Amino acid sequence: MPVTIFIANALRKKTDNRATVTASGQTVREVIDQLDESYPGLLFHLCYETGELRPYVNIFLNSEDVRRYQGLDTPVPPDSTMYILQSVAGG
Repeated sequence: MPVTIFIANALRKKTDNRATVTASGQTVREVIDQLDESYPGLLFHLCYETGELRPYVNIFLNSEDVRRYQGLDTPVPPDSTMYILQSVAGG
């Protein structure tokens, strides 16, 4: 079942300027991997080469921070909504 994913402004250039996209997967990691297949290079901005989520990237699954659960291995229930946010600093 596809997941609706809302993409932060800072990452939209990697998704052809789309604010929302869809992907499928049993876990958050599988959803992100499928996103990277559809939008090559997106994974680099979300995770380290080791597969860990970068510290300035926040992923919410149905309004809950996945870091509070099983991180990228958090199961994705059917009809979920995911938000991928990237912290932006500036002055």
